[in-house]
Amino acid sequence: MKNKIVSADEAVRLVHDGDTLVFSGFGVVGVPDELGVALERRFLDTGAPRDLTLFFGGGPGDGKDQGANRLAHEGLIKRAIGGHWGLVPKIGELALANKIEAYNLPLGVISHLYREIAAGKPGNVSPVGLGTFVDPRLEGGKVNDCCTEDLVEVITLGGREMLFYKAPTPNVAFIRATMADADGNLALNREALTQDTLAIAMATKNAGGLVIAQVEHVTETGAMLPRQVKVPGILVDCVVVAAPEHHWQTYGTQYQPALSGEMRVPLDALPAMPLDERKVIARRAAFELMPNAVVNLGIGMPEGVANIAAEEHLLPYMTLTAEPGIIGGVPGSGLNFGTSINASAQVDMNQQFDFYDGGGLDLAVLGLAECDARGNINVSRFGTKLAGAGGFINITQNSRIVIFVGTFMAGGLKVEIADGKLVIVNEGRFRKFVERIDQVTFSGEYAATNGKRVLYVTERCVLALTPDGLELTEVAPGIDIERDILANMAFRPIIHDPQPMDERIFRPDPMGLKDSLLAISLLDRISYQPERNLLFLNFQGLKLRTPKDAQDVQDAVERKCREIGKQVDVIVNYDGFEVSEPAMDAYAGVVEHMVTHHYGNITRYSTSAFLRDKLGSAIQERGLAPHIFETRAEAESAL
Repeated sequence: MKNKIVSADEAVRLVHDGDTLVFSGFGVVGVPDELGVALERRFLDTGAPRDLTLFFGGGPGDGKDQGANRLAHEGLIKRAIGGHWGLVPKIGELALANKIEAYNLPLGVISHLYREIAAGKPGNVSPVGLGTFVDPRLEGGKVNDCCTEDLVEVITLGGREMLFYKAPTPNVAFIRATMADADGNLALNREALTQDTLAIAMATKNAGGLVIAQVEHVTETGAMLPRQVKVPGILVDCVVVAAPEHHWQTYGTQYQPALSGEMRVPLDALPAMPLDERKVIARRAAFELMPNAVVNLGIGMPEGVANIAAEEHLLPYMTLTAEPGIIGGVPGSGLNFGTSINASAQVDMNQQFDFYDGGGLDLAVLGLAECDARGNINVSRFGTKLAGAGGFINITQNSRIVIFVGTFMAGGLKVEIADGKLVIVNEGRFRKFVERIDQVTFSGEYAATNGKRVLYVTERCVLALTPDGLELTEVAPGIDIERDILANMAFRPIIHDPQPMDERIFRPDPMGLKDSLLAISLLDRISYQPERNLLFLNFQGLKLRTPKDAQDVQDAVERKCREIGKQVDVIVNYDGFEVSEPAMDAYAGVVEHMVTHHYGNITRYSTSAFLRDKLGSAIQERGLAPHIFETRAEAESAL
């Protein structure tokens, strides 16, 4: 049929018993509600279709009744395979009651499965999930006892242990766009996210299935420019024009052009957070922000870090991202989570997970729900509540630095903050640091084996992951370690010499974080480990504009080397390092001088390919080893 415009009721009649239905939408954003309403109505009226397999990524729903929650009827769904379950609680209830087969896979894996299906491949191969509950040596992603089929298996590929995720075969896809023509060409110009719309359509079509698109309006064929078309009509079988109430941008916003990148808005009006436990936690996490870093912030308490970054005027110096494809701007929260105001770019979700899985994230801040002595974290399942992993596993397993944030206790916690101190007024009823967690969403052992920096930030203390378990490293002013910390843990952490948390965190005034992050003194950038005879030069974010700046670096480092009194091995962190052309030759001379007179072995690292090439060439011209590694771990190993 040439004209593909049909009613919602006509479209959902194409769904048959036993079909696998892909239901798009990232949580509260871009959910094809018109199609969900029509399919639910058909089932309630006729009892058909039955025994569907529901395949979804970001848990398309509002946490109550909308989105995929409309399909939570016994008989309608036989199996559900999903990434994030927290916003589709009605489907979760069926799963936990053993009324449907249910699987929880990492969101990034599901996103990549769409591409693999489109390319005719049997599944996705990835290290993501090793050591977590999706590893078949633990649970294999199975939510309940109804599941008999194994969707995940351990394989060895190229000498590396990996997981193979089996791909389902989609029969029908529900997607959405802003505009369509009669040929089914789709544009997403008013959508807050592009999601995996193209990948889902291509996967379903190439698998022999039907693609049904929900849109706001229809335009004349040929009216859209080719670059406006996100999904070509050859992939779309029919188009449904939605009622306005079923096509909001998000469940919190009917339409805001700033969310779809059609305009930019001033950010000066962002309200400051009140000084409570949430702000304390967000402030301490913000101390880990780095100039030029690429950062992911999770839903809930991690969202506060964006507020602190705005309050401390740090946003221009780093890039905040979100897993559905948002790059830059200020990430949305609550019923707008997954969107961004004033984003600098947007890619499809599967492309964002390519970036994340490949190590593109410098820092990730995510929630802390349950933690054991080995640093394992559970955020995915708690008794009768099924939250699901979402993108948590992809992000935490592949970010260079991971910060988990949350209150130390849950349920009724009340604190007072005054005079730079924290006082526990009412203690929480439930422990978060427990002997055994319900499910391993983050493997502390896997992270420690790979040398990942991991912090656990609460309002009263900070713990760090070590190969031997969790170590108490910082304590808030006013907190008693025995009474307020150890008495409320099911295990005793490693304790050597915990330091006080920065007092600025507990005062109402801005912390001046911009100055402290961007203007670290040269002497503070130099540290020496005598047991290894290792000098670490933290030049992250350092900017050299003139030859004098280069000479200042030499003076500071040389002073330290003379104090040591012998040649030292050196590791240099060049992340975010900038050297202008007027200073380049002078700085290369500094490197030559230090290597000749003070250094033994030296390795360097930077995530910037441009800087690795530019600085490496300048060093090589002086006859010195030019290689600059991408990560500190590589630099350490080479040394």
